[in-house]
Parts: sequence; structure tokens; C-alpha cells
Amino acid sequence: MKVVVAGATGAIGVPLVERLIAAGHDVIGISRRADAGEGRGWAGTVVADVLDRAGLLAAAKGVRADAVVHELTAIRGLPMRYRDLDATNRLRIQGTSNLLGLAEAVGATRMVTQSFLGGYGFVPRDPTPIPEGAPFGVPGKASRHLVPIIEALKAAERLTRSMPGLEGISLRYGLFYDAASLRGMAPMLRRRLLPVPRSGGGVHSYILVPDAAAATVAALERGRADRAYNVCDDRPIPWNDFFDAAARAVGAPRPLRVPAAVFRAMPYIDEVLRSSIPMSNARAKEELGWAPSAASTEEGLQLAASG
Repeated sequence: MKVVVAGATGAIGVPLVERLIAAGHDVIGISRRADAGEGRGWAGTVVADVLDRAGLLAAAKGVRADAVVHELTAIRGLPMRYRDLDATNRLRIQGTSNLLGLAEAVGATRMVTQSFLGGYGFVPRDPTPIPEGAPFGVPGKASRHLVPIIEALKAAERLTRSMPGLEGISLRYGLFYDAASLRGMAPMLRRRLLPVPRSGGGVHSYILVPDAAAATVAALERGRADRAYNVCDDRPIPWNDFFDAAARAVGAPRPLRVPAAVFRAMPYIDEVLRSSIPMSNARAKEELGWAPSAASTEEGLQLAASG
């Protein structure tokens, strides 16, 4: 296939493009820089800002492709405040709409869009893994500050499935981590500057970025139209367990335990910590023929530490 990738230079975009090329696909990356694809094996570059619809369509004039993949976010590191996701919300709504226009213009018949476990709602729940048939994009009891985030996720999925003749697929990724993020955390872990709540925090699903990239290629090739897939490892775990495992992976001491009230100064993180979003990856395994290389976050963090 010839595939247009938005977000091709991002954290998941880079390993995704590598896997697409290795699988025999031609990649056309979207970037604001004409030289972004140099040395990356791209078949072409659409030089444009995805939020500028007219400019995007003009830059793609004459391009033909079979599929579009939307991996754009504006997230840098771990969001601490609700407003840290404002730009990403815009990419999920306006950006998705503009990429649908691009898909139509280049003749694509398939689009894969990044989604996120947060669409299931940041609420306390039991540890039973959530299947894709559960309500999605329903704010429920979430604070008013979380509503724009959940609405943006809902809109991205709805828009992806809205165009006649386009097979839309949404990937609800777990919380990302990889070698780069672990390296970034390592100095703070070694100095015990990443405390965790004594309560353990909520239970969430995680995914190693290379495994997320592999699932995205599988969805592009074998995903069913108008489907959503949870992309995560096999074992949802509490927040504390993730940071304990990260500390072990880099040879750091166990993170400090602190009262939950400490996190109220970081309201977005505080709300995430009080929620639980454990996902089931059974549909992705069955329909995509995909499985994570790291079945657990413990295994994945050890792989990341050796990478």
C-alpha cells in the first residue's frame, strides 16, 4: 500500500514508519519541513500544517495513496495540567476532519486514527478489563475539565467512521512508554523524585511503543472497517506497580510513597490516579493477528532498558 502518515516523526510515528517500510509499504509523511523524511526511507513528503485545511489539500495535489494514518498529538512528556492537552484536542477534532479531506483527495479507502484509553472515562472501576463494546466518549462523572479531552477522543473516532467509502479504524492505545521515556525518567527515579501514592493509584493499561507500532501496521493491513481496537499489553496494573517496575529496570530504589493529597497540585494527574481504565486486548489479538512482544509492563520496561 501507499500510506500517508500524519505524525510520521513523532514518538510512535518513527517506529511505525520503519515497520511500514519493512512490510513493503510506501510511506508519504506529512511534515512542516521539506527535509523531514531525509534518511528515513519516505517515498515522499506532503509539506503542510494539518490544521490548515486549504494548505494541506494544496500540498497534496497530485498525490495518490491507499490509506491515511493519523498519529498526530501535541503531547510532550507527561501532561500535568488539563490545558496541556488543548492542542492535542484540536488535532483530534480539526486535524482528523482535515485528514479526512486529504483521504478523499488522494483516493484513500482506509484510515487508521489514534485514540486513547481515556475515552472510556476517568472514573473508579473494578479491575475487569474493558472490551471495545463498553461505552466510549461518555464523560459520566468526570470533572468538567476532562470533558473536552473525552469529547475530542469521541469526535476523532466518530469522524473517522463518517465518510462513505472510507474504512475507518480507531486504535485505543494504552499509556505509552519506550526506551526514550525510560531514559528520561531514570535520573529522577534514581534520586527518588518520582513519588507515587500510598494507595497504589488506579489500574491502567500500558503499551510499549514498538508494540503499538506493530499493532498499527496490523490494523492497517487486517483491521475491520468501522472497528475500534484496544492496543495494550496483557496485564493492567496499578500506577505504583508501573513506577516500581521502571525503577527496577534502571537499577533505582523503590519510589517514595506519599499521601494522595500531594498530587492535587497536578489536577490532571490527580484525576488519572483516582481512575482505573484496564483494557482487554482480546479483539486485537483475534482479528489483527497481533500480540504484544511484552505481555506485561515489567517485561516491557526491561526491554526498554536494554534498548
